[in-house]
Amino acid sequence: MRSAFDYFIVLAGMRTGSNLLEAGLNALDGVTCHGEAFNPHFIGYPKNTEVLGFDMEARDANPDGLITAMRDAPDGLHGFRFFHSHDPRALALALDDPRCAKIILNRNPLDSYISLKIARETQQWKLTNVKQRRSATVSFNSEEFREYLEQQQGFQLTLLRQLQKTGQSAFHIGYDDLQHLETLNGLAAWLGVHARLDKVTSDLKPQNPAPALSKVNNPEDMETALSGFDGFNLHRTPNFEPRRGPAVSHYVVAPHTPLMFLPVRGGPENTVRQWMAKLDATDTSELITERSHKQVRMWMKARPGHRKFTVLRHPLARAHSVFCDRILGTGPGTYAGIRNKLRNQFKLPIPGQIRDQNYSRDQHYEAFSAFLAFLQLNLRGQTPIRVDGSWSTQTQILEGIASFALPDLILREDEILTALPSLAKSFGHESPPTPEPPKPDVPFTLSQIYDADLEALAAETYQRDYLQYGFEDWIPVTDAK
Repeated sequence: MRSAFDYFIVLAGMRTGSNLLEAGLNALDGVTCHGEAFNPHFIGYPKNTEVLGFDMEARDANPDGLITAMRDAPDGLHGFRFFHSHDPRALALALDDPRCAKIILNRNPLDSYISLKIARETQQWKLTNVKQRRSATVSFNSEEFREYLEQQQGFQLTLLRQLQKTGQSAFHIGYDDLQHLETLNGLAAWLGVHARLDKVTSDLKPQNPAPALSKVNNPEDMETALSGFDGFNLHRTPNFEPRRGPAVSHYVVAPHTPLMFLPVRGGPENTVRQWMAKLDATDTSELITERSHKQVRMWMKARPGHRKFTVLRHPLARAHSVFCDRILGTGPGTYAGIRNKLRNQFKLPIPGQIRDQNYSRDQHYEAFSAFLAFLQLNLRGQTPIRVDGSWSTQTQILEGIASFALPDLILREDEILTALPSLAKSFGHESPPTPEPPKPDVPFTLSQIYDADLEALAAETYQRDYLQYGFEDWIPVTDAK
């Protein structure tokens, strides 16, 4: 009977018990684990010279070849251990392959952090004879542990996202489970091998089985420091927005000056485009856009010294502009279907058609307040209406952009009057144009209805943007100092 998988990868970290797990796997008839096969400093084990006919040079030149050798090995199921610092090419190959069994090994990160420090202090990485055990106490360092924890969590998040993306599952096992015979045999069953263990056998012994507090020389400092760690992420703002791509086709390039504008929808796009056209003495129709990923890469490569920039708008001003343009407006590019749904289902107090006599400033204030309340639900994934890019958080949009191109400059709208001409001067423009202010929102401007309640509602709706970019209370751009 064929195994459920062609090969396996043990996804772990240093001092998580991966040696002990490997010993358990190798004790199963027909299963072979080749150690840290993709460790950049050795192959398999520190004194090893090759794995399945591959030395380090051949492995580094062709990681896919070594994985293929494991997959095609005729004498059972083969695999390897992988840590976050190993060859990322091997990780990508294994994660994307549904015929590769993913075994994820975890340990309490505080225990693994202290164990790692002790191993570095004693230079004892394995223990087979307790009489030869080397003991030491180490100092707990808060910043060092925080960095270690973020590293481990980042690796686990990478694994989780890729498995979700490819529709795969993994076998999760904890450090304490490695002494449980039933768990190891359950792993064997999941792998699809017939062999079973009748006992947990390994020459390896736990090196530091004592409580964490007894292994550090500053336990009080450790307890105090750990009390400040938010293990439950109490201050995290939940994010249910759909992930966004880089929207490369929307990038705007000046025809002569090596400037690239990475637009954030809902921001001052037209203002920036008009300025770029004036800068190169041309029309906005001559700006270069609607290009593919390849074409944009070629443009960047051909223009050393180019600059990429984006412009953020205050979240309250952005939401109001979008409300006026997309929801209240009825011309091309407006959202008639969403408008009707907002009126009928979410009871936004807006008339079918806006006229001076049927839509007052007070009505506008009430309608915009209701729109902000709708956006709170929408951004949290609680409405049947799509999260449109013109009102999604700017944080989410920039994360999508950054997946392809990182902007050199992230400007606020109230900075562009001076920042863009200064940028142009760095390319030799002696008297660059000044960006024109955007056209005022209609039928009412934000300054006509603004108050503290709207600001508070916007801050609640766009918590991520206010936190990420430090937005303060809105003031009209023309009044900015």
